[in-house]
Amino acid sequence: MSLDASVGSTPSFKRSLQIVWVGVRRQPRWFAFAVAGSALYGVMTVLTAWAIGKVTREEVQPAVAAGHATAAQLWTIFGWIAGVVVVNVVGVVIRRIAAGYTMYNVAAGFRREVTRQYLRLPLSWHHRHPSGQLLSNANADVEATWNVFAPLPMAIGVVIMLVAGIVQMVLVDPVMAIIGLTVFPLLFLANMVFQRAMSPRVSRAQQLRAEVSEVAHESFEAALIVKSMGREQQESDRFEEVTRRLQAANVEVGRTRGTFDPVIEAIPTLGTLAVLAVGAHQVANGALEPAAVVQVAYLISVLAFPVRALGWVLGELPRTVVGWDRVDAVLKARGELEFGSSQPERRGASHARLDRIDYAYDIVDEAGEESTFQAIHGVSLEVEPGTTVALVGPTGSGKTTLTNLTLRLVDPDRGHVTLDGLDLRQVARGGVSSVAALVPQQTFMFDDTVAGNVTLGGDYSDEQVWAALEVAQATGFVRELPLGIETRVGERGTSLSGGQRQRIALARAVIRKPQLLVLDDATSAVDPAVEQAILAGLRASSAGTSVLVVAYRMSTITLADQIVYVEGGRVVDHGTHAELERRCTGYQRLVTAYAREAAERAALAADEEVDA
Repeated sequence: MSLDASVGSTPSFKRSLQIVWVGVRRQPRWFAFAVAGSALYGVMTVLTAWAIGKVTREEVQPAVAAGHATAAQLWTIFGWIAGVVVVNVVGVVIRRIAAGYTMYNVAAGFRREVTRQYLRLPLSWHHRHPSGQLLSNANADVEATWNVFAPLPMAIGVVIMLVAGIVQMVLVDPVMAIIGLTVFPLLFLANMVFQRAMSPRVSRAQQLRAEVSEVAHESFEAALIVKSMGREQQESDRFEEVTRRLQAANVEVGRTRGTFDPVIEAIPTLGTLAVLAVGAHQVANGALEPAAVVQVAYLISVLAFPVRALGWVLGELPRTVVGWDRVDAVLKARGELEFGSSQPERRGASHARLDRIDYAYDIVDEAGEESTFQAIHGVSLEVEPGTTVALVGPTGSGKTTLTNLTLRLVDPDRGHVTLDGLDLRQVARGGVSSVAALVPQQTFMFDDTVAGNVTLGGDYSDEQVWAALEVAQATGFVRELPLGIETRVGERGTSLSGGQRQRIALARAVIRKPQLLVLDDATSAVDPAVEQAILAGLRASSAGTSVLVVAYRMSTITLADQIVYVEGGRVVDHGTHAELERRCTGYQRLVTAYAREAAERAALAADEEVDA
């Protein structure tokens, strides 16, 4: 099921209640408190009408007949009204606080579940779903699903209020009760039409909120590209287009609500006027006391507002269904990696092996059609304990995919990946990451300190942090930072250069003393001299580490014990640098281009020194 899937225009009332019941089961105690507070409010609202009728009959009418009110009469009126109002307010406070706890606790629980599911799902699933949509699932969609708990307890209390109110009206005067009760079927009918009209409009608006989030997220993430390519206006136009559509959808929702609100507001007013007209006629004929008319009229007016709570619930239910469908699609998403119970041993350098691996990416086009792209074809490669193996090949040849398979970030479609003889599918969750580390092409920095980005919350001392930074050739610039390793690097490490971010990312891997270290072009942003120092430091400090490195520079390639040349998702040849230069034409062309690039960079650097 697509995350973008929208529900039908009129989701069933039964299905809506089933979704609400899911939330009730999550917070039964707070929901029960909210309903109890609402019931107290409902009963006291009806008793307010009874109290008004009582004081009108026993205190107000005698005072009017006498032409003046005594202090005792005034205190009696104040006591009755204040008493029922205070208890009523207590009910409202209980309902609102408990309903708030219910709504926010349920929403928080589902946000955690959605986030955990994102972390469990493999990279292949994330490749198919835009980040903006996923942010909307965890935020706007969760809120839309459970906002119904704000009016729901009051709507349940309305049932109690209606029963008590109807009984009281019938006891006061059956004729006026019948006239007054015509208000409530009309309100329910108006609310039903309102729900049917609102449902498709709310569904459309909720989907567009996710699209706005998606476009905004892409623009922010690609800020450097947007600015460097002069695409600011085009991105602004793209964002404006989707926000205009959201604006139109929200206006349509508001227009629909604005059409129905006056009608729903007018119905109880008309009912009150009808009761007053009939009641006044009966009072004039001496068939009824004025207090009875006041009591029934007040009951209709005070019951009409809580009945609107049912309308609010009905208005929220379409958003509840749409939000739930989008959240539930994430929670039910398949593709999660299955884990075994085996744990890799902590010992010396690991032995990694890929045996006849096939892997294909799932691709979704703009029309939503799914297809596959075969990225890896029958690849076998081996990283012997303590050795360094370089993956070399042209862009798009599958090198990064092979590193992801080696660390089980994705599972192969066919074949086996083993680490120290263990099939990675049999390894327990967290087992691979306990003995292996990756430094990817695109380094990511958290908005934390240098030390926090190196340790990632692990229990490491400052001395260990500095030692890892030393291997990564990062101590020089870190010592120059205002607070050293306690300096915050900003969101995504914006206060650091690309090479500095790469060196901190390398230290992040080194500090864990991995038995298998995978470097995916991990030194591309540093200059060759620094890269040589980093590689030498790794060589000296990684006697207990096997290294698989995606290499684009001759300095990295010549460091490797074995080189695997990959092209078109297939291993074309493997051996030492000298061996491949003699027999592999593709490798010869590639390393010649790398050598030419290195020479050009060196010449440029020399010219800059002369000019200086």
